[in-house]
Amino acid sequence: MSNIIGIKIRKHLRPVHADAGEFDFKADDQVVIDTKKGPLLGTVLPCLPYECRQICSKKNYPKIIRKAEDADIRQEELNIRMEKDYFEVCQKKIGKHDLPMKLVDVEIEADGSKVVFFFIAENRVDFRALVKELAADLRTRIEMRQIGARSEAQRIGGVGCCGRELCCSSFLQKFYPVTVKMTKEQGLPLDPEKISGICGRLMCCLAYEYETYVSLKKGLPKVGKKIKTPKGIGKIRQVNVLSKKISVELEDGLTYELDTDTYNPDMLVK
Repeated sequence: MSNIIGIKIRKHLRPVHADAGEFDFKADDQVVIDTKKGPLLGTVLPCLPYECRQICSKKNYPKIIRKAEDADIRQEELNIRMEKDYFEVCQKKIGKHDLPMKLVDVEIEADGSKVVFFFIAENRVDFRALVKELAADLRTRIEMRQIGARSEAQRIGGVGCCGRELCCSSFLQKFYPVTVKMTKEQGLPLDPEKISGICGRLMCCLAYEYETYVSLKKGLPKVGKKIKTPKGIGKIRQVNVLSKKISVELEDGLTYELDTDTYNPDMLVK
């Protein structure tokens, strides 16, 4: 098996796997890794970002070229300062041109040949004059890249309502569709404040257990159906697959809980 280690690369919020080859690195060592964007500086993690013992030999991981030298570290520090300066410059020019856009992040390409400005906007923005001015002032190629609200949260990072680092900036490899149907299927309240992430969109974690809920609910009655119980006929108000209980509102207003294991379709009132 290859010598696979975890690497944290700046501007890459998710850790990556890399092949260290014959090198023997320890945690916090700074290394130069060969990526599709060119050589990048990275920091060795104390452990792999996630379990990969079963798949390490089946994938081609980027290789570590060498241990970082002083020149590599100085260049990285310079890029950090330049990106902050470029952000301020672009921010002022956006205000000058009164453009309906919000600047999110700035990233200098690995070889320094291009600067990418990430922004969000509700509609398309005519930023041709902005790009022309930036190119003239910064004397480099400029790219304006529009991203969505989820991508903004992913790039900036943060902590979710669960108290953990955002899924999108820690381990999710791509965004998956999340719908209100998933929320309803899990019996969660349709309160935007409770089911939305810091990006303002439905939380990604709503999709994690959706298929399990669908599977567990197979064969069980739907909310709103009338059902016969030992206490009389009532209307189903909730089906909780975790507690295995069906809450039924009886005709006299009282609530009766029926065990899902005792339910059968013949109990429904047709």
